[in-house]
Amino acid sequence: MTSLSDAELDALVEQAIVDAYDEHEQHAAFHCLLEEHLIVPFQTTVLGVEVTVTRSIFRLVARSSGSAPAASTGRPSGFWICRFQRHARRAPSGSTPTGTGPADERAKMSEYQYYEFLAVDQPLDERQQAEVRALSTRARITATSFTNEYHWGDFRGSPRTMLQRYYDAHLYVTNWGTHEVMLRLPRTLLPLKVAERYCIDPYVTAEVSGKHLILDLTSEEEGGDWIEGADDSLSAIIGVRTELAAGDLRPLYLAWLAAYGTWERDEDAFHQDEDDELEPPVPAGLRSLTAPQCALADFLRLDSDLLRVAAQTSPPLTETDDDPARLAKWIEELPPKEGKAFLLRVAQGQGPQVQMELLRSFRGGSDAVGDDRPRRTVAELLDTAAALRHEREHKAEVARAEQEACREQQRAAAREKRLDAIARDPEITWARVADLIDARKPSDYDVAVELLKDLRTIADRAGLLQEFTVRLTHLRRKHHRKTGLIARFDRAALFTAPS
Repeated sequence: MTSLSDAELDALVEQAIVDAYDEHEQHAAFHCLLEEHLIVPFQTTVLGVEVTVTRSIFRLVARSSGSAPAASTGRPSGFWICRFQRHARRAPSGSTPTGTGPADERAKMSEYQYYEFLAVDQPLDERQQAEVRALSTRARITATSFTNEYHWGDFRGSPRTMLQRYYDAHLYVTNWGTHEVMLRLPRTLLPLKVAERYCIDPYVTAEVSGKHLILDLTSEEEGGDWIEGADDSLSAIIGVRTELAAGDLRPLYLAWLAAYGTWERDEDAFHQDEDDELEPPVPAGLRSLTAPQCALADFLRLDSDLLRVAAQTSPPLTETDDDPARLAKWIEELPPKEGKAFLLRVAQGQGPQVQMELLRSFRGGSDAVGDDRPRRTVAELLDTAAALRHEREHKAEVARAEQEACREQQRAAAREKRLDAIARDPEITWARVADLIDARKPSDYDVAVELLKDLRTIADRAGLLQEFTVRLTHLRRKHHRKTGLIARFDRAALFTAPS
């Protein structure tokens, strides 16, 4: 077998640990690469003895090829350990140090980051896929997507650069509370001037990159509950990109509203003087969000009460906006030259861009010009939402109390019916209590105690409580060795008169 040079070995090790930033992840990554690519059995020499390696080198089992004794070891060879340690990577400059103590180690072990990128308008060619592959050897990469998750290290690339060069959408989720979605679309379809009306740094930002506009929408909730399925949200959210390009500004308003909604969870999220900030133009249709808009609102943790308040001044969408018959007639009336140009672009793989441009022209621009609608301050929105939430919770509490009272009445009626049945012949119930105790099962003990409570109530009503106490005392003495039963007697306070 031809031996690899040091440079070739260095390259292989670098490939194995390219996404790893600490010793633990380096070991795991190195192990995974060996498990995936190592072909066993094979022969080699260990300490001058020819052996056959039959299992992974991290669980090395060596069998002698000749008369040498069998050998085994539970760790990689010294050569691999030495080369592995040479490639230990430091955390990037400016990053937060980790692993400085037991608490940091526990925090690292629970870390989770999820990255996803989508190419919608134009799939990546082989060269572009190779370029993004250089940023991560373990990511799942296709012509239209890039997904990876990290439990120890971090993504080596820049999400913003990824959108500038390759992708149209990006989703980022962490288990410490960050939810972020980035969208790239042609700046001719969503001008920066329009988007900036809804920007709140750092929660909602917009920037121009060449022919595109890049939106960055973020929600932070440190210590919040993990939202199941948040890392699978991009496919549900991606539709807002087409909606924005077609002039529907509801996604931007939802992001703005969710950003200020953070103030209800974190009182230090904004300065107090931002109470008087006016909301941006309120788009139509906030009472009837699309499925992608609902997914975006959920992902950004938009409070439902705050959305209800915001929607109060939002007019309904005009019924003809997306009328299929009207759209078909509009397309028929397109100039032949313009229509053929659109068809050619579709045939060249530009279908998504053509769809956005056609819908934008069909709808006649965006709803951003609704400046004549009433505009409320941030404080008005938040205070009204808080009052609405309080009223809703109060009504829910009253309803729960009424339901509990009704259930209590039903339980009381059922118990009275049961007591009447027992009172007709208490000896039948005493006999059943004896049988249950003799069964020597915890569940039967519980039933026996409940029946004794009923017998005590009947005796008290009949003025025979003393007789009940004598009979219960005899029962207790008879079964005094049954500690589980006696403990239940004591907890039930059976020797105390019922209240």
